[in-house]
Amino acid sequence: MTFPAEKGPHRFSWNEYKDWPEEERWQIIDGQAYNMTAAPNIRHQRIAGNFYSAIREVLKGKPCVPLFAPTDVVFDDYNIVQPDVLVVCDRGKITDANIQGAPDLVIEVISPSNSFMDKKLKLELYERFGVPEYLLADPLGDLVERYRLVEGKYGRAEIFSWSEELPLVALPGVVINLWEMFERDPAELNVVREGPGRYRG
Repeated sequence: MTFPAEKGPHRFSWNEYKDWPEEERWQIIDGQAYNMTAAPNIRHQRIAGNFYSAIREVLKGKPCVPLFAPTDVVFDDYNIVQPDVLVVCDRGKITDANIQGAPDLVIEVISPSNSFMDKKLKLELYERFGVPEYLLADPLGDLVERYRLVEGKYGRAEIFSWSEELPLVALPGVVINLWEMFERDPAELNVVREGPGRYRG
């Protein structure tokens, strides 16, 4: 078969995407295919894993389901992506093959090779398809940008430093300690270490 390219006039769809080799990672945004096969660096993976583990632990026994890449999120036939971390609370969206529709929470860890996609293409995509909360974790600055959907639009990003707690809007009561996510020493802070994530109140 002819593999898709990052640039070109052809508009790719789910029918083509589902037959591409499983060992290759591709994402489709507005019919344009983007090759994600190159493995992220270790710090990227550790931060993504920390978010997933913290959220998974605090959601035990709850209806919401945390997942991590590579998990296909199918918004429509021409928009299929694989967020680093996602949470789905409507189990009707979860199939054996993929997620059908918008997750409640998406977390992307920025790397030099994907910053344009995460900060521009995916930001616009998640806004358009109604993802309530979008987090961009920046390993270089040890900070998180949070976008919240209000009346169908993302406003300006809220910025959280590694030294702060992050209360998740899409998961009321869930609080994430960002120093744990970025693997910073809590001794730098005048805080009591209570674990990477928890319910408040």
